[in-house]
Amino acid sequence: MARQGWEDSEFPIVCETCLGPNPYVRMTKQKHGKECKICGRPFTIFQWCPGAGMRNKKTECCQTCAKVKNVCQTCVLDLEFGLPTQVRDTVLQTRDDVPRSNVNREFFVASVEGQLGNDSLINYAKADSTAREQLKRISRVEPYYKRNRPHICSFYVKGECKRGDECPYRHELPIDNDLSNQNIKDRYHGKNDPVAQRILNRTDRSRTLNTPEDKSITSLFLTGIEKDISEQDLRDFFYGFGEIKSINVVQKSKVAFINYATRAAAELAVSKTFNNLNIKGRTIRVQWGKARPQGPRSDLQAGIDGSGSSSYAAPMGGPPAPPSIDDLINMPPPPPPPGQGSFSYPSQDPTALGTVGGREFRA
Repeated sequence: MARQGWEDSEFPIVCETCLGPNPYVRMTKQKHGKECKICGRPFTIFQWCPGAGMRNKKTECCQTCAKVKNVCQTCVLDLEFGLPTQVRDTVLQTRDDVPRSNVNREFFVASVEGQLGNDSLINYAKADSTAREQLKRISRVEPYYKRNRPHICSFYVKGECKRGDECPYRHELPIDNDLSNQNIKDRYHGKNDPVAQRILNRTDRSRTLNTPEDKSITSLFLTGIEKDISEQDLRDFFYGFGEIKSINVVQKSKVAFINYATRAAAELAVSKTFNNLNIKGRTIRVQWGKARPQGPRSDLQAGIDGSGSSSYAAPMGGPPAPPSIDDLINMPPPPPPPGQGSFSYPSQDPTALGTVGGREFRA
C-alpha cells in the first residue's frame, strides 16, 4: 500500500478537557497506527492518560479532518467553544461541506490539505458578533473533566465483578436514553447528534421576556450569581440602564435582586440582558421580580441591604416571599402539648430554672 498522503505528525490537536489537568502528561506515539474514522486514511495515533482515576484517551481522526472543522482529534468538539459541530454550525448558519462518499471525500481532503496549514476552514472572524456571543453564552467556561471518567464495568452490570474498589472501571448501571446512541461521524458532520439536540432545545428560548402588567414592579431577579460576582460588579453593570434603588445579593442561593427607581429603566435592563448576560465568564439569567408589599421593618432587617426600603423580590410565578425578621421575632410560641400545662418544656418554666425542690440550687 502506498504511503502517499499518510499523516505523520509530532503532536495531536486536542482540547484542554481531553488533555487533562495533569501538566506532566506522557504520551505514546505510533506512526500510521490506525485509519481515520472520517476519511479512512492512516494517521499517527497518540495515547495518554489525562490524570488519576481517568481512562486512557487517544486520537480518533487525522489532523486534516480536525483542521477542516476546527475540532479536537479525540472528542470531535469545537476547539474554541467546546460545543458539538451541529450547535456551532446552526448558530453560525454554516453548512457541512465535507462529502461522505469515498471518491468525493478523498478528492476534497486532497484539495484542501495543501492550503490548510495551521488554520481551519471555519473563519470565526467573519462570523456575526451576535452569533459569537450566543455561542459564548451556551459554552462551558472551564474544562469538563467528567468526560474523562472510566467506562462502566461490564462485569459489574452482569453482577460478576469481583475486584471491588480495585476495579479501574465505574460500578454503575448504564442509563438507556437518547445519549446512548452517539458516534463520531454524526458528531463530526453535525447530523443527528443527540448531545447537540439537547443543547439546542435548552437554548431555544424566546428572545424577549413578557413584561408584567403591574407598573409598580421595577425589580429584576437574577440567578447564577457565583461567589466571585460581588454587589459592586452588578452595580457597575446595571447602573447604565437607570437609577438603582437597591441591590441585594444572596450568595447562599446564588441569586440577586436589583430594584430600579423607574419602570422604564427596568424595562431597558431586561431588553438588553435577557438571555444575553455574562459577567466574569458566568452566564446569568434575568427575569422580572415581584415586589413584596411595603411595610415597617426593624433596624436589623433594614441593615441587610443598607436602605430603609424593601429590596426583596421573588421571581414572577415563583414561591411566596419568606417571612420578614419582624414576623419571626413576633411569632407567637406554639401551643403546649396536652398534659404539660402552659410550658412546652421544663426549661421554659422560669420558676424551675436553677431550683431543686423549690429551693435555690448552688453547686
